Amino acid sequence: MPCRMIRQSGCPDGFLNIYPRTRSSEAMAETFYLSNIVPQNFENNSGYWNRIEMYCRELTERFEDVWIVSGPLTLPHTRNDGTKTVSYQVIGEDNVAVPSHLYKVILARRSPESTEPLALGAFVVPNKAIGFQSQLSEFQVSLHDLEKMSGLVFFPHLDRTRDIRNICSVDTCKLLGFQEFTLYLSTRKIDGARSVARLEKVLEALKSSGVEPDDYFLSRYGKKLEELKAKEQKDAQLEKQS
Repeated sequence: MPCRMIRQSGCPDGFLNIYPRTRSSEAMAETFYLSNIVPQNFENNSGYWNRIEMYCRELTERFEDVWIVSGPLTLPHTRNDGTKTVSYQVIGEDNVAVPSHLYKVILARRSPESTEPLALGAFVVPNKAIGFQSQLSEFQVSLHDLEKMSGLVFFPHLDRTRDIRNICSVDTCKLLGFQEFTLYLSTRKIDGARSVARLEKVLEALKSSGVEPDDYFLSRYGKKLEELKAKEQKDAQLEKQS
């Protein structure tokens, strides 16, 4: 199903492996395979799931090797009478299933030479809007349970008899809070501003959210403002000359 149809349905195309963080142009191109894309709730895609992905990137600063497996799930829910049913939304002419949940398995190693135990975590997240009050550890499940849910075996060559520690005990499993996340997104928007007016709207939106800009944001903002003003002045001069 084309990504276009997913977008037209109101569900953004959620990349399980995100393309900006791949090791090569070939690997980047492979992230656009439909096997790597699922229909995802918009608020989840841009919010909670985005924050999980940011946490995973942060892990690479503390661990030399980080392996991550992501995928969709369609899980049953229990009715009032105790019976279990599977129900899910479908979109497009081909009735593509929208997953009820998404999973992420993280395996981390300090370094190939490290004698520390490996750190492991498995998480199952509902494919819906999730607020900032929910911690990542609330969605943690055992690897065994996730394998039962998905029908998959993760890291089959991993010796599970060895000392493997819970990644939320070894690391923080802490996601960015509202203020940090809003600042991060607003700072990224600075680079995308193509006019002084658009740049000023970025600052206005940040302040309207109740978040005060930090020194890093103001530094980036000031530099971008100078660039755009110089560009607009140059464009105005060229227009007069023509």
